[in-house]
Amino acid sequence: AGVKEDTFKVLDLAEYTKNRPWWRKVFAPSSGSSAEKYNVATQLLIGGVTGWCTGFIFQKVGKLAATAVGGGFFLLQIANHTGYIKVDWKLVERDVNKAKQQLKFHSSGNKMSPEVKSKVDEVIIFLKKNVILTGGFAGGFLLGMAS
Repeated sequence: AGVKEDTFKVLDLAEYTKNRPWWRKVFAPSSGSSAEKYNVATQLLIGGVTGWCTGFIFQKVGKLAATAVGGGFFLLQIANHTGYIKVDWKLVERDVNKAKQQLKFHSSGNKMSPEVKSKVDEVIIFLKKNVILTGGFAGGFLLGMAS
């Protein structure tokens, strides 16, 4: 007696995106290159800002990583020198030589796997279609690394 049923409004996303041109431009599967959507100044601005942010973060993370690796190596050397740990340098040298041989073996063929080749081709196509955006990103990245 008296069961209340909840009703929900269904939102059709296909119809919703047809009425929103900016949404369709951003998320349409075949939206084309950014050169078709934005003028040159906008492309340079977008590329430059994203490049600067990426370069700035890359610089900060790189410094942090270099400090961590260098500090860790320094602490290991101190621990080895004071006798807390003993390093089997012959074993380290053997493993390094084995790794060098593996790298020489893999780089001597100079062949990329099909998955990597297809991704590289996608990146090259994107770069060719968006030359201005890519140039702005490269310039912004260098400025971000310098700041």
